[in-house]
Amino acid sequence: MAGRIVYRTDGGRTCPDCGEPRNACRCAEAAAAPAGDGIVRLHRERKGRGGKAVTLVDGVPLPTPALKQLAKRLKQRCGVGGAVKEGRIEIQGDQRELLKSLLEAEGFTVKLAGG
Repeated sequence: MAGRIVYRTDGGRTCPDCGEPRNACRCAEAAAAPAGDGIVRLHRERKGRGGKAVTLVDGVPLPTPALKQLAKRLKQRCGVGGAVKEGRIEIQGDQRELLKSLLEAEGFTVKLAGG
């Protein structure tokens, strides 16, 4: 298994994609925004969450770092917790109406989808 550097004494751990030190890696920033139809969809989901409702924000055409910043702003405005998982934002509780107005103010086209 020669050829793949995992650790360097002068820079520490390295990125497996570009080979640069982890603190200098820009692979995540260079990731392209997901392709979609340009419409942000808001879903409410309870399945598999112990009966607790979660609002899913799907289809936001932003790269991962910008998506995390957007999620942070939305969580602060709603006053709840949440996460970014697999390119979608999860916000605790049924916050669809508030999120719709916040996302439209940011310039996105928003649709309420699902139950």
